[in-house]
Amino acid sequence: MISLLEIIYMLIVTGIIGFIFMDIIFPRRDMFFYKKRFDWKQFGFATLVAAPGVIFHELAHKFVAMAFGYQASFSVFWFGLFIGVFLKLIKSPFLIIAPGYVKIFAANIAPLKSAAIAFAGPFVNLCLWLGSWIVLSKATNLKRNTAVVLYLTKQINMILFIFNMIPIPPFDGGKVVLGLVKAIF
Repeated sequence: MISLLEIIYMLIVTGIIGFIFMDIIFPRRDMFFYKKRFDWKQFGFATLVAAPGVIFHELAHKFVAMAFGYQASFSVFWFGLFIGVFLKLIKSPFLIIAPGYVKIFAANIAPLKSAAIAFAGPFVNLCLWLGSWIVLSKATNLKRNTAVVLYLTKQINMILFIFNMIPIPPFDGGKVVLGLVKAIF
């Protein structure tokens, strides 16, 4: 179902996402010239908060494609990871990261199936966003760290959902719209 190579790719993506986000979640005065030693706790916390939204997003594409009978494989988008690390290192005020993708091995995918596969990733982000929001709004005695994790999970997945649902290719939203339009017309 998930190959060893895919697991290695997911670990690489997870680690780099944690590295990129650790300075966003825990800002430093000088992010380019590190005077402080690498903080493994900050890295672990940033990884815990930022990586699941990306990894689960891509796995949703993979598993929905497989449910439709297609072979699908997770892969690293090396250039997208490079852009994310580069923007972090130059202290860019905005972040663009496209760390991975799912390759579907099929000559022709039916339009509605294509739309469903494309929507599966953002749907995971929507669930994580709304789930975190509901827990934060309903829970009365959360520990501080739990509340921070939920708040950051909510924010990151909200951005991932909105960004991925932009209705222009190559975003998932563009693929959803294109699949629905092809199915209707």
